[in-house]
Amino acid sequence: MSRSRQYLGRTLAVLGGVVVGAVLLAWLMANRQAPEREEEAPSALPVRVIEARPLEFRLEARGHGVARPAETWQAVASVAGHVVERHPELTSGTMLGEGTLLVALDPSRYELAIAEAEAELASLAAELAQLETEADNARRLLSLEQEALTLAEQELSRIERLAANGSVSTSRRDEQRRSTLNQRQAVASLENSLALMPTRREVLEAQRERVAARLAQARRDLEDTRILAPYDLRLDEVAVERYQYVTAGQRLLEADSLAAAEVEAHIPIAMMRRLLAGAVPLEPPPSALELSERLALAAIEAEVVLVGAEGVGWTGRLVRIASGLDPATRTVRAVVRVEDPYQNVMPPDRPPLQRDMYTRVRLATPSREPLLAVPASAVRQGELTLVDDDDRLVRRQVTVAFEQADLAVIAAGLASGERVVVDDLTTAIEGRRLSPRRDEDLEAHMAAQARGEAP
Repeated sequence: MSRSRQYLGRTLAVLGGVVVGAVLLAWLMANRQAPEREEEAPSALPVRVIEARPLEFRLEARGHGVARPAETWQAVASVAGHVVERHPELTSGTMLGEGTLLVALDPSRYELAIAEAEAELASLAAELAQLETEADNARRLLSLEQEALTLAEQELSRIERLAANGSVSTSRRDEQRRSTLNQRQAVASLENSLALMPTRREVLEAQRERVAARLAQARRDLEDTRILAPYDLRLDEVAVERYQYVTAGQRLLEADSLAAAEVEAHIPIAMMRRLLAGAVPLEPPPSALELSERLALAAIEAEVVLVGAEGVGWTGRLVRIASGLDPATRTVRAVVRVEDPYQNVMPPDRPPLQRDMYTRVRLATPSREPLLAVPASAVRQGELTLVDDDDRLVRRQVTVAFEQADLAVIAAGLASGERVVVDDLTTAIEGRRLSPRRDEDLEAHMAAQARGEAP
């Protein structure tokens, strides 16, 4: 009985609670009030902006290339002979000064040839002197014979007159005629001898010139037995040993000049076109031959940096554009010359620019006019985010001419003085209100980058 009462009491309590809750819920529903709407404007999004403006731009072109000496010398034997002298340090890598004796060949053969030619010249000189003496004697004898002929002619005339009168016999007249003819023959013989003297002299002089040429060749051959360094050089390859017999035309050694080095940098065509825009004349030259003379390559600065060794570099100059494109990469081959690459060398921190070094080349020249540029990161899929006069977000399609040093040069779609958002907005909703803050430090950095004064 007690349990039934307890169960009944619990049931009545639950039912009473449900009834009271239903009554309260009904009362609340009957007296509820509608929520009040409160219009609240969204807050402006803070962003960093820069003012777009034309910048003094320094156009750059970059490429890579392998260094090589500007001048390479191959020593080739001009004469044959045994090697009788060889420089003790004639090995690859050795640097030798101008005029140093590198290799000497046996000179005896050419010394004998010089002595023989000199003896022949002396003999010909004696013959020419003898010919001059003979000519003088012949001229003196001719003068005497001509005087004798004159007397003979006079005597013949006298005898002819006497013979006509019968005062002289016919035999006497004939004898005088024979004497006069003999005298005429003597004069003619001397005149012929004198007439042949110039021809004999020309023959002797031609022989003398031929022997003189042989003597000069022998002396040149003697000089060619001594191989001297034509300039300050560094030996690359040596292919001759002492006591070795070398033939004319045999290669002895190869060396590189220390005066200058060159790098043939491979640069993309687009970069090179931008760079040369400031060097090419505005008007086409009258002829193709004048184009190279009118190219202002001297206005293009060049810098060569050793790849893998930051801080090691050289100042150079663009000297020429090699003919044709590189067949593998289709790039322009720009040749940069570095003068005196061995100056102030401090190995290993500052090595010289030598053969087969892999380098990075930077060419730079000022643009003809300022260029409108923005940070390259601000251009996203060909669009810029701008802030209009009402501080609202505007998305603008632009055309990028090229990118350089983290800057994008805008060719179309942006005007000077417009504000460009440089922050990376997660949501760029057109018309959203912004709170722009001008980043003057970034603008100064951009100007320095455009001038090539900042990394």
